[in-house]
Amino acid sequence: MQVFSVYDPEFKQYGRVIKGYDLTELLDAMAKTDCPEDGTIYVASDPVMEAIPVSKQIGEGLWGYLPVEIGYCNGHNTRLNALEYHRNSEINIAVGEDLVLLLARQQDIDENFHLDTATVKAFCVPAGTMVEVYATSLHYAPCQTSDKGFRCVVVLPKGTNYDLEEKPVVADGEEKLLAAKNKWLIAHPDGGCAEGTFIGLDGVNIDLAE
Repeated sequence: MQVFSVYDPEFKQYGRVIKGYDLTELLDAMAKTDCPEDGTIYVASDPVMEAIPVSKQIGEGLWGYLPVEIGYCNGHNTRLNALEYHRNSEINIAVGEDLVLLLARQQDIDENFHLDTATVKAFCVPAGTMVEVYATSLHYAPCQTSDKGFRCVVVLPKGTNYDLEEKPVVADGEEKLLAAKNKWLIAHPDGGCAEGTFIGLDGVNIDLAE
């Protein structure tokens, strides 16, 4: 599978590279977070990182002073498995090692909420780079570029990916994709997602290790 760079023109419909923020302290804090050897870990909100001054600047400058959560997704992964989207952009920062984001377009989801994995594109985020992944870009856990795994800062509106207290009353349409607060999820049948997750990714479960 061809892997583009986030600096390539192909990335422009999925997101953008963000510059101008001093990420040094945030990257140093992230380097101390756990990176599982098997699978991935996701922490929606990390108090240590949220207390770093640049985190406040990111919330003010990139989210227009809305409340945000700053956490991370770390681990070892080479597969697509699923795709999710939110009602807003997501900020990602690659830490320590380059990582790859597998992205698709919300516009390519069909009327039955299925998506052909042949439409997915891969983008390398160089270590230390911050990107905005647009609201219409489907994404999931990053993929590693080395045996060291990956570490990725994740910035989202406060409350995103928190557990649902109840399911939506209307559940015949997009609502059936809702897997957590502000999280619509479409899984691959071989993705190993939790029971009850909507299965709608058709085609190959992309594996960058193959």
